[in-house]
Amino acid sequence: QVQLVESGGGLVQAGGSLRLSCAASGLTLSTYAMGWFRQAPGKERKFVAGISWSGVSTYYAESLKGRFTISRPNAENTMYLQMNNLKPEDTAVYYCAAVKEGGRLALIVARRDEYDYWGQGNQVTVSS
Repeated sequence: QVQLVESGGGLVQAGGSLRLSCAASGLTLSTYAMGWFRQAPGKERKFVAGISWSGVSTYYAESLKGRFTISRPNAENTMYLQMNNLKPEDTAVYYCAAVKEGGRLALIVARRDEYDYWGQGNQVTVSS
């Protein structure tokens, strides 16, 4: 049974930092890339960042580059999202997800519908 479990969310003041974690189990990790998406109230779920199974290749939503960092140390089963200089507009439920790699990750990493498995979501609230 595949499970993706997020942790590390919470309430933080604007300008602060949070690190989200996503622990994966039940997957053959060497075949799955992973990503983070977020969904604000009343909005659609949007791509935040993605990372290849090896951890070598990373991808970001253009507007978040420089503030958010995705990592997957030693191709482990845990993925992280370091979020710095948080803003109130970063408030959302953050989801981790897994997508099967097939040599086309750059094309699909930001496409929500391509992902095979999802975590339950983790609330991040940034106060002004």
